[in-house]
Amino acid sequence: MSSVSAHSARHARHRAGPPPQPSGLPPVGHLWSRALLLVIWAGVPAVLALWWQNTIPGSLRGFGDYVTSAGRLSGLLAAYLLLVLVALMARIPWLENRVGSDVVTRYHRTLGEYTVALAVAHAVLIILGYSWQSGTNPASETVTVLFDYPDVLLAAIALALLVLVGVVSARAVRRKLRYETWYHIHLLVYVAIALAFAHEFSVGADFSSSARNRLLWSGAHIAVAAAVLVFRVGLPLRRSLRHQVRVTRVVPEGPGVVSIHLTGHDLDALDARAGQFLRWRFLARGLWWQSHPYSLSAAPERGQWRITVKNLGDSSTALGRLRPGTRVWFEGPYGAFTEQRRNPARKVLLIAGGAGITPIRALYESLPGTGDDVILLYRASRAEDLVLYQELQEIAHRRGFGLYPLVGPRDGPQGDPLSAARLRQSVPDVAHRDVYVCGPAGMAQAAERQLRHLGVPARRIHSEAFEF
Repeated sequence: MSSVSAHSARHARHRAGPPPQPSGLPPVGHLWSRALLLVIWAGVPAVLALWWQNTIPGSLRGFGDYVTSAGRLSGLLAAYLLLVLVALMARIPWLENRVGSDVVTRYHRTLGEYTVALAVAHAVLIILGYSWQSGTNPASETVTVLFDYPDVLLAAIALALLVLVGVVSARAVRRKLRYETWYHIHLLVYVAIALAFAHEFSVGADFSSSARNRLLWSGAHIAVAAAVLVFRVGLPLRRSLRHQVRVTRVVPEGPGVVSIHLTGHDLDALDARAGQFLRWRFLARGLWWQSHPYSLSAAPERGQWRITVKNLGDSSTALGRLRPGTRVWFEGPYGAFTEQRRNPARKVLLIAGGAGITPIRALYESLPGTGDDVILLYRASRAEDLVLYQELQEIAHRRGFGLYPLVGPRDGPQGDPLSAARLRQSVPDVAHRDVYVCGPAGMAQAAERQLRHLGVPARRIHSEAFEF
């Protein structure tokens, strides 16, 4: 373990700029994420009320009625959560930049599991309830429901699509898929919503007999569709046409790693911040139809952006062959993994691993302070995996910041470099700092556990899982 710092720089008092001014809003991070959860949960009582008003008291006279009613309720909840899932992924700037893209994605993934489970439960319970009421076996009742009830076959297709999306979202499956495959399969959710919507209005007792309910439910679908069209299509198109981003040069940074430098018109108006990411679509042969998220690997300045990409064997390989002048369409900037999360009065510890070094490197460059105000722990299995390390050394020398490369296997003779004991040894005052953690999910989670063990409150641990 070594530290890179300069004694003279400790007294230079070089600062990246004045501390952020208060905006009158709560800081990004934990408070906003709790508020989002509260908003999501607030819709559940409305769904329960919708179900109850069409469940006439005294009408549940037997087992079949109870099972069918439970099936209706699970279907309504699944339909509601499906709308929530799409709204979460509409890339609404307020959600992305206040709550944080990583938090929104985590909520989306968790709620997605419940949505698929509720949709399957809806189908099973309805079949069992109808079967009990009619005295038929479930298999024959399934055939009857599928082919004799209006739009139920469409709903069955929607359910199959949701199950497919749920399967490819499982971590074990996701790791084996190319990003493009996973992304395009997820687009089937929009088809599932359209098919389910037709089923809900033609068969659902909660809507077929109530014009008010149909109006409210249609309004919810229209609002979510509008958010998707505005924030995932309209806003990115407008920004891409206005700012005319192009590749200026591609610089090799190491084995399989390149930095792509970009420029455009009036980029400063977008107020991109160190720690944020954008979704990039390079208008080159074989790449124009793909959109990938990459963090800014340098602090934005004077209309210049930079991203750093590692060759993962998919379209990222072709990015190293981009030519200067290539047009780029983009979405963003997104993310709350920024300086605005911290308390300006506290010192900062940055912990990075793998691709997590890209937003961390930008933060390391832009955070105000000098000397041990900012310390970076850079985790890697091998020295050659320390991407952008020379730049980090230059920043450390200029600013006097602490820089500690933690190289070696987790099960090496000295133990885990991110264990509580090693963290305390490297940064004795760690419990009093704001901590930013970014890297592979396993590393980030393990580091968070050790930080909590050292007494760092959860509200001061700002984490973003990142896979290269």
